[in-house]
Amino acid sequence: MTEATYKKIEVYFNSHKAAFIFLKAVYSYLPLLIYALYPVLLINNFIDVLKGGDIDDLIRTLIVPAVTFLSVSLLRILINKPRPYEAMNINPIFKKDTKGKSFPSRHSASIFTIAMASFGFSTAVGVVLIILGVLMCISRVIGGVHYISDVIAGAVYSVVLGLFGLYII
Repeated sequence: MTEATYKKIEVYFNSHKAAFIFLKAVYSYLPLLIYALYPVLLINNFIDVLKGGDIDDLIRTLIVPAVTFLSVSLLRILINKPRPYEAMNINPIFKKDTKGKSFPSRHSASIFTIAMASFGFSTAVGVVLIILGVLMCISRVIGGVHYISDVIAGAVYSVVLGLFGLYII
């Protein structure tokens, strides 16, 4: 997006309180909700193991998201791409002090990894989490803290690692 587009978005959300509240809820609370679902998924896998299920499913559900999170964190440090509010003359809708480390988006990577792991539990839950992940990614871009390329890269990276780590090996 261009600087002019971000400024139009900022004006819109500053003048439409209901839209701002919705965006803030998606931006702030949706990640928390999804991160809270991850322990539920782990507990479900653990209960399944206690009932005679495959312990490998539990191990993969622990290891693949951890590897994804750590590797995305390392990539962000190595690439150290500036955030939109650093590179352009814009004010992010939600104040953030982080410098650099924009690519790939760790929020995006995390939510899509959890979504991929959820497919083993329930296809419906996985689909819902993918949809919520897209919504969360949009909020990060509209909020001015990530570029579209940041959230897409985080999502694709996680889906590829999730497919490989959770369902192929």
